[in-house]
Amino acid sequence: MSATAQATTPQESGAPFSERLKAATWSDHGAAEHHGFTQALMSGTLPIGGYTAMVAQHYFAYAALEDLGRALADDPVAGRFHWPGLPRVPALALDLEHLLGPGWRDQISPTPATRTYVARIEQMADHPEGFVAHHYTRYMGDVSGGQFIRQVAARTYGLTHEGLSFYVFDELGSLPRFRSGYRERLDSLDLAPADADRLVRETRLAYQLNTEVLADLGRVWRPR
Repeated sequence: MSATAQATTPQESGAPFSERLKAATWSDHGAAEHHGFTQALMSGTLPIGGYTAMVAQHYFAYAALEDLGRALADDPVAGRFHWPGLPRVPALALDLEHLLGPGWRDQISPTPATRTYVARIEQMADHPEGFVAHHYTRYMGDVSGGQFIRQVAARTYGLTHEGLSFYVFDELGSLPRFRSGYRERLDSLDLAPADADRLVRETRLAYQLNTEVLADLGRVWRPR
């Protein structure tokens, strides 16, 4: 699960940091996006049990990420990435209650890959730039590609708002404006070269950890 990247600081490359981060992690993002489990979901051939299992693994990852975000709320780097309406744990809980019933907490558990992912997130308590890497990987993906998943899941499983709350970001207002504001915050980070490099490397690792979670799910849930 090693991740390497030839990262440079914004000053060295001349490009906004958000552009360099996106370029440096593009192949890792693509690996997650084109994984077999994701393709089954997007093609409408994944059983609803597979979708539910994915929601459950999201719950564990976001619980760890949002707990850490609260702990780092006063950090000058990590604290910049806080938006009211962005946390996903309440929405995931609503979705799981709809999909599994009121006893959903007793029916879910993290896969081995999710436990590894959660442990890595928790290790970022002393590395706020690493927290930003995991935050960027998850939330920017949900606000962007997640909207396509929302449409497919609604069509495939007959879900309405219930079961799809995770993908609803009404409190953020304009999603393009949110994404633009997020990139502006990345670009305005005053990171030392080593910290900028660490953020890029950790973002690559975050994508790899997400892909491994999908691989775990894909070994259990196959296309119909």
